[in-house]
Amino acid sequence: MLVRGMIDTNETPDATDDVITDTTDAPATTDPVAAMILEQLAAAKPGGSLSPEDMARALADARRKPNDPPDLWRRYMSAVKQQAIHLARAGSIQVLRKGQPVEDPARVKGVIRYRLPV
Repeated sequence: MLVRGMIDTNETPDATDDVITDTTDAPATTDPVAAMILEQLAAAKPGGSLSPEDMARALADARRKPNDPPDLWRRYMSAVKQQAIHLARAGSIQVLRKGQPVEDPARVKGVIRYRLPV
């Protein structure tokens, strides 16, 4: 087993074919939950907002299998909230409490909604 940046010592020192390099220029992959949040907000009316429950329901409907329970969306709530916090810190979305953007999306309590920055 090779670890990144290591060379197989059983080979000759000239053999650099087994070197695994870290490609930092590779584009970052977007989380499918984060991508779905951005898609749902883009499809909403301009200036409109959506609840985390709406996002989780849309995600569950997209991934639903025939034998899944009707409340499958509840399993996706934590993933939606986690990715929304990440997107809010990056400035891609706003987290709203009582219609006003919150400063720290990770510490907000109560009923919240998401929207694209205005």
